[in-house]
Amino acid sequence: MNFKKSIPYVFAGLAMLAIASCKKDNEKELLIKPEVTEQLAKGGKDSITINDTLFLHPKLKNNKSAVYSWTVNGARKGSDSVFTFKGTDQGDYKINFKAATPGGEISVDYQIHVWGKYENGFYIVNEGWFGHGTGTVSFYRYNTNKMEDSIFVKENPTKNLEPKSSTLQSGIIFNKKFYLISKVGGPMVVTDEYSMKELARIPGQGGNDWRSFVGVDETKGLISSGKGVFPLDLNTLVVGQKIADVGGQVGDMIKEGNYIFVISSTDGVVILNASDNTLVKKIAGASVGFARTIDGSVWAAGGTKLFKINSAVEVEAITVPFTIFGSWGAWHPGSISASTKENAVFFAKNGSFSGGTEIYKYIPGNVASLTTAFLKLPAGKIFYGAGLSYNSKLDQLLVSTVQSGFGENFKANNLYFYDPITAAVKKTASYNGYYFPSVIVNHK
Repeated sequence: MNFKKSIPYVFAGLAMLAIASCKKDNEKELLIKPEVTEQLAKGGKDSITINDTLFLHPKLKNNKSAVYSWTVNGARKGSDSVFTFKGTDQGDYKINFKAATPGGEISVDYQIHVWGKYENGFYIVNEGWFGHGTGTVSFYRYNTNKMEDSIFVKENPTKNLEPKSSTLQSGIIFNKKFYLISKVGGPMVVTDEYSMKELARIPGQGGNDWRSFVGVDETKGLISSGKGVFPLDLNTLVVGQKIADVGGQVGDMIKEGNYIFVISSTDGVVILNASDNTLVKKIAGASVGFARTIDGSVWAAGGTKLFKINSAVEVEAITVPFTIFGSWGAWHPGSISASTKENAVFFAKNGSFSGGTEIYKYIPGNVASLTTAFLKLPAGKIFYGAGLSYNSKLDQLLVSTVQSGFGENFKANNLYFYDPITAAVKKTASYNGYYFPSVIVNHK
């Protein structure tokens, strides 16, 4: 045998063996099921604000020659190993990723919530600097921990809240709409709850002195003013005739069950039948309202009393160790709020003509909870406007303050986030400007 002549055949045979071995290895590789090599952050749950994007890229192995598929709420949207999701509409989305080889298939699910533009946070309705400009609406965003200013004007550049002599005083969310209410000749403006785009308004004019709003059903509401309380057609915003059984100035209102509770400067709490606005009961002595605790009770306050009104409109008066003042001389929403996690109500100890420095917490049935203040503000800080609001999303008590004094002291704004159990300060946001915060408005 000629050894030299046989060498090429030897190498050819070895090459064929190598090719066959590689082919078998490749076939084995193709028959292995793909795997995810890293756990999904947050278990695949995430959120973005409307019009933002999210890049999704599951880490894989054994994915040679894989075929990929992405679906969003069941609709096929992609065929690559990565996917960019854009949140064009508010809501919840199930995004499914599949990778398939001859060896098998894996599936990965993502749960994405797209927030409305002004959903992931809370509003602050600001009076504005009287005579220098109208009120404004600010938004505190949870994911950035920043305050965004003048959002109504930013979203409605051709609109305003004039006249400048008015003050923006209340903000009420009802049925996915945000009702902005101004005193002293100002308008009542309705916007979308999440986009802040204006939908309708009662124009500002002399004689207007709106205070607050309560929704009754899809088509009816009530609007309060310095002259009383009036039915409001929610489709046309036509204001009806004054309700005769309610006298004086009227401020805050709340609906619970088939009753509407309103605060009157002359009558205290006036309870109306929600179906026809007829009088049910009056509770004298109250000047501050309202809060609703988890037991279904409605709370008001005034003088040295805290009033608990149950579902049968029976009243329990609890004595407090100081005088609770209303704000009829320069009205603002009531300094009272309630937890949605525990049966407890919070209220401020305000001065007769200025903001206070203490908040009390009452736990129904526990009179001892009123013996000392639940919290005291840092030195030099006082409440302005309502001053406090329980936030169920954070399970924290939000408190807005200005610097004690006059003039430029009103530029120094602080927003405190308190633990509603321990009164510990969890966070503080400071910002400057003549905002004059009236009330914090949380999404439901």
